[in-house]
Amino acid sequence: MATNFFGLKKSSSSGALNAMEGDGFEYSLGPPDSGFSIFLADRTKKIHFIRHAEGFHNVATKETGSNDCLLRGEEPASAHPLYDSRLTAKGIAQSEALRTHLASRPSGARSFTAFDLVVVSPLTRTCETALHVFGQPREPGKPAFLDQMDAPKNSPEYARGVKVAPPRFLVREECRERWGHYVCDGRRSITEIAAEFPGFDYSEMVHDEDVFYSDARESDEHCCDRAVRFLQWLNSRPEKCIAVVTHSSFLRHLFGQFGETLKADDRDDLQRLAGNCELRSVVLCSHGVKDGQKVDPLMPPPANPSTVRMGSVYEKPLSM
Repeated sequence: MATNFFGLKKSSSSGALNAMEGDGFEYSLGPPDSGFSIFLADRTKKIHFIRHAEGFHNVATKETGSNDCLLRGEEPASAHPLYDSRLTAKGIAQSEALRTHLASRPSGARSFTAFDLVVVSPLTRTCETALHVFGQPREPGKPAFLDQMDAPKNSPEYARGVKVAPPRFLVREECRERWGHYVCDGRRSITEIAAEFPGFDYSEMVHDEDVFYSDARESDEHCCDRAVRFLQWLNSRPEKCIAVVTHSSFLRHLFGQFGETLKADDRDDLQRLAGNCELRSVVLCSHGVKDGQKVDPLMPPPANPSTVRMGSVYEKPLSM
């Protein structure tokens, strides 16, 4: 079997790429040389992936020319000034520019792009980006008809007095950055995050403290696996138009598993490194094989088993 740059195997029967062996996610349907895939419309949804805007850690690595400035040194990672890094003034401006773009980007029957749900990584820079791009979210548990606001100004809908509901912001650990090693990729406690971003929905977060961050970098294999599981979770959602505010390395591990059957230019557009506050829209198509399956909450990967074997204290007969 052939492999791609993540070491993922192609099916020997169809030539399609498997994210995980035997998982049913094969990205080539129909005649192999047709150049087309056909999916039932009910099994598709539009996903708008957004990388966070510029953070202080991005500036630091550009100025120093390496990632060494993101290492913790002798101090705890949480004591580093770039731990769970925030947006710069430029990053805030990038987010506001994307908000303006979405306000005039036609989608469906509207002259602007409206979202049913915004899924946000729990790191500070993604929460800040979501807030500046989409504005205040709808309160958790509040129905859309009780939380209406004006359509974007200068839009035909605004002139007609059309009201729209702001999207909910749902925080999910699965779409956080590849964790470990670099201090910018740790997060504060959810208690702290929720105090700063009170309108977000944290009901699906399992851990208050960051139990994932360590000095060791999350493996490529684990990051790829949770990226596909995140797609499975997205597929289980009832919403049809979803924004995901996330990170560059996570997107690289996600998109790097797809696109083998696309023409080179499209594959490069899908798999290239995302810029700060870049919007990349895709259509998620379910093959049906994962529908209805439970998606377990993200848990820390198991530690390597100990190679030390201790003898039993009852190894020898007890003397009477």
